[in-house]
Amino acid sequence: MKIAVVVFSGGQDSTTCLVKALKEYDEVHAITFDYGQRHKLEIEVAQNLAKELGVKAHKVMDVGLLNELAISSLTRDDIPVSHDLQENGLPNSFVPGRNILFLTLAGIYAYQIGAESVITGVCETDFSGYPDCRDEFVKSMNKALVQGMDRSFDIETPLMWLNKAETWALADQYDALQLVREKTLTCYNGVIGDGCGDCPSCELRKVGLNDYLDDREAVMAALVHKQTYQGR
Repeated sequence: MKIAVVVFSGGQDSTTCLVKALKEYDEVHAITFDYGQRHKLEIEVAQNLAKELGVKAHKVMDVGLLNELAISSLTRDDIPVSHDLQENGLPNSFVPGRNILFLTLAGIYAYQIGAESVITGVCETDFSGYPDCRDEFVKSMNKALVQGMDRSFDIETPLMWLNKAETWALADQYDALQLVREKTLTCYNGVIGDGCGDCPSCELRKVGLNDYLDDREAVMAALVHKQTYQGR
């Protein structure tokens, strides 16, 4: 039996990954992390989506310690989300160590339930400049976890080489375009669906959606080409 663990925030990317996993695995576990993020609504959205999609095992894990250690506009209400980069060249929405922690805990969970895959929606093609969304980082984490637990499993990144328009096409490919558009929470200001329209996350999401809707056939063809080349 094929078992997967999906790192699930209730946003566009992780929801698309979850929908895909539910079609491809016999058993899917979703894991959502409560790290004291800017909007607690994110957790509620994830719970509602998991229920609607029929996920039988959805765990919300308290990792509040991350909030104490990582200073970011996504962990502090008094730091506004900015379009400008910090002195270190990173956006102030970057939460240092977040994906290191998330993938480590998801890997431990996968070990306990005998899952062969951990799935995360990180992307290097259209991303917010976060270093922990890069392919090199994920491969390094995968290697470290396999060595540290002496058990083989794969960290899968279905969106790694997709642009945002192609990510929308992937959701559409699995008949989940409207669900992802209307019920996910990607907005840094906590607005479900199309969001506030102003924060960096909303801008990226909107541009990708418009690009897809403007030429669905071409974007879908590009997605299928990438899936064929990369073995889906």
